[in-house]
Amino acid sequence: MIQNHEIDYRIIGEEMQYVEVELDPNETAIAEPGAFMMMEDGITMETLFGDGSQQQRSGGSGLLGKLINAGKRVLVGENLFMTAFTNVDTGKRHVSFASPYPGKIIPLNLQQLGNRVICQKDAFLCAARGVSIGIEFQRKLGTGLFGGEGFIMEKLEGDGMAFLHACGHVLQKELQPGELMKIDTGCIVGFTSTVDYDIQFVGGIKNSIFGGEGLFFATLRGPGTVWIQTLPISRLAGRILRYATTTRKEEGSVLGGIGNLLDGDGW
Repeated sequence: MIQNHEIDYRIIGEEMQYVEVELDPNETAIAEPGAFMMMEDGITMETLFGDGSQQQRSGGSGLLGKLINAGKRVLVGENLFMTAFTNVDTGKRHVSFASPYPGKIIPLNLQQLGNRVICQKDAFLCAARGVSIGIEFQRKLGTGLFGGEGFIMEKLEGDGMAFLHACGHVLQKELQPGELMKIDTGCIVGFTSTVDYDIQFVGGIKNSIFGGEGLFFATLRGPGTVWIQTLPISRLAGRILRYATTTRKEEGSVLGGIGNLLDGDGW
């Protein structure tokens, strides 16, 4: 592992946030393809195979290790490649990364969080060079079979800064030892490695069929820190798709016109 670069940052905006990272000479930040927003002159871009946390080694074992690490990223729906932004100038330079949907950016100092955080597979935005981005398989059978969004998750390891993005409002909750929380799997942004994570059946025929909340929810047991989002992007996308592909029954009637006017859609 290469040493994590120590980067400074500031988060700008309210509902559509972006993070501005300050790089000293020769410092590097890494980001998912498509997260880049803008940068100052003096910063170079380089496409990396994997996350760039492995030192360059010669020989077949080094190449094989890179292939395995990059392949793991595909399992969580991430890109095989990442982009590195390095300050090659003599003074401080800034590069910015934007969240892909309305919500909040969560800064994580991994050194203060046990050097390891587990997060949703699409939550990672950017990090300091040296932070390792891999996959986290859940050991328990229930989690493996029924976890849905939470089955295969990402893990961020290192002692540098990393940034997650979440949809809606974000709640940070500190779980005490033995404290249990039940939560929708899609509402989990991430948690520290000390938190015990599993999937539990909702129970009850009426709850399962008519509850509208899914058959399973996640159980998180402390101690540790949990980050929770109010609006999973999958739920938001589902609502948009539903409204975009269905025709309102009252359209074309007087009531439909009034309803659309009240909704702000006009006549």
